[in-house]
Amino acid sequence: MAEKKRSNRPQRQNGHPRGPRRWLSILFYTIAFALMGFYLFGDKDGKGASKELSYTKLTAYIEVGAIESIDVSDDLMAIATVKPQSYTLVFGTQGDGERSKGKLRTQVPSIDEFSKYIDGVNATRKANGQAAIDVKYNKSHDYWYLILVNILPFALLILFFVYMSRGFGGGDGPGGIFGVGRAKAQLFDKEKKDKVTFQDVAGLYGAKQEVQEIVEFLKNPKKYTEIGAKIPKGALLVGPPGTGKTLLAKAVAGEADVPFFSMSGSDFVEMFVGVGASRVRDLFRQAKEKAPAIIFIDEIDAIGRSRSKGVMTGGNDERESTLNQLLTEMDGFGTNSGVIILAATNRADVLDAALLRAGRFDRQIHVELPDLQERKEIFQVHLRPLKLDETVDLDFLSKQTPGFSGADIANVCNEAALIAARGGRKKIGKQDFMDAVDRIVGGLERKNKIMTEEEKKSIAYHEAGHATISWMLRWANPLVKVTIVPRGMALGAAWYLPEERQLTNEEHILDELCSLLGGRAAEQLFLNQTSTGALNDLERATKQSYAMVAYYGMSDKLKDVSFYDSTGRYDYGFIKPYSEETAKLIDEETQRIIAEQMARAKQILTEHAEGHHQIAQLLIEREVITAEDVERILGPRPWKSRGDELLEVNAQIAAEEAEAAAQKPKRKPRKKKDDNETNPS
Repeated sequence: MAEKKRSNRPQRQNGHPRGPRRWLSILFYTIAFALMGFYLFGDKDGKGASKELSYTKLTAYIEVGAIESIDVSDDLMAIATVKPQSYTLVFGTQGDGERSKGKLRTQVPSIDEFSKYIDGVNATRKANGQAAIDVKYNKSHDYWYLILVNILPFALLILFFVYMSRGFGGGDGPGGIFGVGRAKAQLFDKEKKDKVTFQDVAGLYGAKQEVQEIVEFLKNPKKYTEIGAKIPKGALLVGPPGTGKTLLAKAVAGEADVPFFSMSGSDFVEMFVGVGASRVRDLFRQAKEKAPAIIFIDEIDAIGRSRSKGVMTGGNDERESTLNQLLTEMDGFGTNSGVIILAATNRADVLDAALLRAGRFDRQIHVELPDLQERKEIFQVHLRPLKLDETVDLDFLSKQTPGFSGADIANVCNEAALIAARGGRKKIGKQDFMDAVDRIVGGLERKNKIMTEEEKKSIAYHEAGHATISWMLRWANPLVKVTIVPRGMALGAAWYLPEERQLTNEEHILDELCSLLGGRAAEQLFLNQTSTGALNDLERATKQSYAMVAYYGMSDKLKDVSFYDSTGRYDYGFIKPYSEETAKLIDEETQRIIAEQMARAKQILTEHAEGHHQIAQLLIEREVITAEDVERILGPRPWKSRGDELLEVNAQIAAEEAEAAAQKPKRKPRKKKDDNETNPS
């Protein structure tokens, strides 16, 4: 039998710690009670004595001048302070010089009688040139006040000692005083009723397949280890914000019948030095004790940033120490120990290279924005609890939300429900969803913003220029709606359906550039003016043109050359990867591309000037027009959008699968009948 491994940590017996910490607690209690007893019952005036005597003896001591001062309370109790030189006379023992002041206690007959007596004595002493006796008349003691002043501070001190003795060394775990080094990991219980499973995660087919393989390994590790396979140590979920990385990790916790420890990257960093590394050690210690287990670290870039990118980083940096400890722990435990690490980030480019090497995070699972079919499934999930009318079309909603993440779609559904409830409707309609998309993309309508007729005409001609050129160019994004009602910071807006392409050609980018410059071209061509309304269009066009030249190698003079840095090493540097002559050439090529597309936009607007003017006039009259109005004026587009093609393909695949399922013969009908007979409902 293998020998049981012993721990160097002191064990607990009957709820109390063994060893030095138990004696430390006893020492704290002893000191606290000794201080409290000395304060309550000790002599607060230094060395001296105290005794009670009769009123007659007190007056005798007063007559001989042995009393220095007297305190009289309203309960007729008088406390007299004996002079140091009269200490031996009163108490019969030798005092300690000036420090010896004794107390005499007695009951006086009445306050008035004692006051008259003292006044007479002080008058006689003053006549003889002696100092008068200081007499104070006080109220009786407030015992609650005494308890509050004398006992409460020591009670608080004792509670502090108790808390410190229990927290010293972090209890049973590591981490120093008060247990700040303990890992604050949330442990998900597999028996939790409202747990998330893979059925609650719509889309993400590839990511779910890779994560599900990890879950199956933890459930049945022998299936893999018998043939020599090794469990991957870590998997990194990478993707834009809101795509469902954390939800996917929750689904892993719901599917796996193993302990699931969840922490955020910021939970490792505190104001105390060394806490992050201590929490990393404690987290892995807990996971090893309950192996097989899963550790999930959300937003790991909080502690896993590249050590070469920081300007002021050093060996004593707290984040760097935490990262070093994490690297050690990930490479320290055994391969088949049953502990798997999941992490999520939307900034994989800033992570340290040592964290991403093989043997630590073996897999990078990319969680991308959902495509058309995946958006439809996400809508189905979020529309379950909502009350919808017959006008709601899932295919239409999926087409109207390109580039939306799962979180954005959930926000659209919730905003549509709020709009319907605000309008007093019992069910949510198609228009509510369209208004929700407009609210999220463009902002809230500002109908109370006052514009002059000249400004309204300028905005209408600008937006009509975008609408006309995007309608006439094949690779420009198809138009959905145009409005000149101010939304957010914009005075007008046009909504498009971006094509969901995997690759973008030079022709695609040039058509999009021409469409972006359509607003400025319409202003210059038909109104003979240049306004500030094209700021956003010019910014996007300039950046896209620069990317064509410097990144994609799509210029005549700089072909097949890219200065894009995917490693991010030049983020904090002042070195450009090209010369000044090349920089000048990049600027010239960027200006050439923009000038060519501006001329192209003006040519298209000149050819379709009549249609442009009709769209602008319709905008001035109605303020909002849709793609149907543009189609009625300019005619139908000769090109079918990629979204319509994908929907047709998906519908055809679904029809073929339904037909194949209908033709497939049913298997074992007798067994199903027997099951119903043996398990009646």
